[in-house]
Amino acid sequence: MTVLQPLAIDTGTGHPESERKRGFYLSVPTKFCLSLLLALAWVGMSIWLSLPWLDDLGLLIGAPLAIAVITFIAYVPGFMNAFLISTILLDRRPARRIPGHYPAITVLVACYNESANIEHTIRSLAQQTYPGDMTVLVLDDGSTDDSAERAGAAIADVQLSPGHAIRLLRGAHNIGKAGVLNRGLALTEDALVVTVDGDSWVYRDAIANLIERYLADPPGTRAVAGSVLVRNSRQNWLTRVQEWDYFHGIAAVKRMQSMYHGTLVAQGAFSVYDRAALEDVGGWPECVGEDIVVSWALLERGHRIGYCEDAVAFTNVPDQLSQFARQRRRWSRGLIEAFKHHPRLLVKRRLSLIFIWWNVLFLPLDLVYTLVFIPGIVAALFGYYHIVGIMTLLVLPLAVAWNAFIFRTQSLMFKRQELKVRRNTLGFINYVIAYSLILQPICVWGYLSELVGLRKSWGTK
Repeated sequence: MTVLQPLAIDTGTGHPESERKRGFYLSVPTKFCLSLLLALAWVGMSIWLSLPWLDDLGLLIGAPLAIAVITFIAYVPGFMNAFLISTILLDRRPARRIPGHYPAITVLVACYNESANIEHTIRSLAQQTYPGDMTVLVLDDGSTDDSAERAGAAIADVQLSPGHAIRLLRGAHNIGKAGVLNRGLALTEDALVVTVDGDSWVYRDAIANLIERYLADPPGTRAVAGSVLVRNSRQNWLTRVQEWDYFHGIAAVKRMQSMYHGTLVAQGAFSVYDRAALEDVGGWPECVGEDIVVSWALLERGHRIGYCEDAVAFTNVPDQLSQFARQRRRWSRGLIEAFKHHPRLLVKRRLSLIFIWWNVLFLPLDLVYTLVFIPGIVAALFGYYHIVGIMTLLVLPLAVAWNAFIFRTQSLMFKRQELKVRRNTLGFINYVIAYSLILQPICVWGYLSELVGLRKSWGTK
């Protein structure tokens, strides 16, 4: 099968021709070096400012341990945030290109016990404005509720555009998300395959935008992640906080990674993949983090994964703390699985190598935050400021600048899509102050679950 090549000829997400028209062009490697230098300069300033803190903490726990603690409380997070901000400031991605012909695509909708959501997902797909042929396969994975019946009724009720079709494929037994996606992959001959979760609402032009981005991205692109945002953000305090995590944190990181040819996760909730490339890596692997593991398989073969910030799908996030914990534990387990399956990415020379090692640092970051920083907050409440004190307040200006800049970037994208950012001030306050206190310990739980080999299941997506 012929691989459908992207149309663009740029070597990065920057667009040489458009930037030359403005009289100035920086190559992607140059932008990488500038961002790296700025981030290192921030770390250097942080080290200089933290010397009194380092001396004070060293007297209490010893210099080596004090250096390790402050490194993962202050230096590493500061480097990451500074690198992210500078990268997005330098990002000049090309406009999506309208192709002369839109390729035929297959959309795989993995569904397991989505009785409350699958009808909405199907209706959103029926309303897509994609100009080419589009076949939607709703893959019921042996649901024990009435998901299949509701899906069938929705399919019979919707009006489809010419060239669009929706089919329901019922599985007699539950075989897991990877298994049901591979079943759907085997049933299509289309060059491009889009995946959508069974509880997502895909915005009207999202699939067209996603395919246009894929076709406009540099040669070697074999997948593009869409922008997944929160649909049920008004449900309670937990969903309000997650709205900011998706809108700010996840979206910003994916945009940064895509600039350097290596978005690390083309998430199963909404992404497009080259079918031949998927088949070459054996499809989705049987694991809890099937999307990150298959993404790393593509990266290991030298392919590029992009990100389309204006291909928007809204998903229902967990509204109970136990569900949230299961989801984020699964994501953390998926990261460990990715390292187990593709350790060679740790030494593969490409710009995105920094993000592989970035993910390595998540383990000690989360451990130190959970075992040191959180107890340090408790100690500060009783007047002991060795861990949390005046020095930790110095990171607040960067946090404010980071969030303000990302908010502006995302808001402009929303405006172009005729979407409006809803007011969620309380959720933002909780996101900045309390979210990590919940998230990081759960991540540590996920790492340990995978390392000791606890049982795996579909869990919460």
